[in-house]
Amino acid sequence: KTLGGKTMTPEIIILICAGAVLLFFFLKEKVKAYSVKAVMFKAAASICFVGVATVSLFTKGYHALSICVALVLFFGVLGDICLDFKYVFKEHDKIFTYAGFISFALGHACYITGMYLEFFNGQSPLYIVLPLVGGLLISISNLFIAKPMKLDYSGYKVISIIYGFFLFSMTLSALSLSIMMGFNNVTLIMMFAGGLLFTISDLILSGTYFGKGKERPVDIITNSVTYYLAQFVIALALFFI
Repeated sequence: KTLGGKTMTPEIIILICAGAVLLFFFLKEKVKAYSVKAVMFKAAASICFVGVATVSLFTKGYHALSICVALVLFFGVLGDICLDFKYVFKEHDKIFTYAGFISFALGHACYITGMYLEFFNGQSPLYIVLPLVGGLLISISNLFIAKPMKLDYSGYKVISIIYGFFLFSMTLSALSLSIMMGFNNVTLIMMFAGGLLFTISDLILSGTYFGKGKERPVDIITNSVTYYLAQFVIALALFFI
């Protein structure tokens, strides 16, 4: 119940437990078939991590990062629904896929903005520039390893680069700021851990969306578990600002 010397509130514990239960039912439905019912369970689980962030926000007060994370959570729920509806309404697959990519890209942009507004203390601008450059380079390099990994990004190359840039930049920005602060900030360390979990989740998701034979139950489960762990870790990070 404690982390970084601070005790989590009963509300946060209840929301985390409820989210875990709803995630179980979502996975149970999704492994069977993509359906509106599965989407509803996923949306309900998402509301739980929104709740964790909301409790953290009211407990700790308003900060630049908490306000930005509130926006992220909105984009996250929207992206979740779009990316699952692409399977339910297959005739609109491309529209929902683009909408999902854009929603999550905007979310990661908010994470980046919030972290720098909250924690950057005027030291070397390299703490900002290097993560952004690194995020762009990693995102572009992803396209070059697509063929060996048997991934086909046809029709989604540009949006994949844009989304990858924000995803990798978010993770690297959390690492950069953690280094700047000597790894003494629990919130930033949790943001970095969340970014790594997001990255793992999205790498699995890339195989599911753009590969063949990579939509096995194990892929669906590991993608969803790492994704929700990332969301809950980041939502909880606000409590330790």
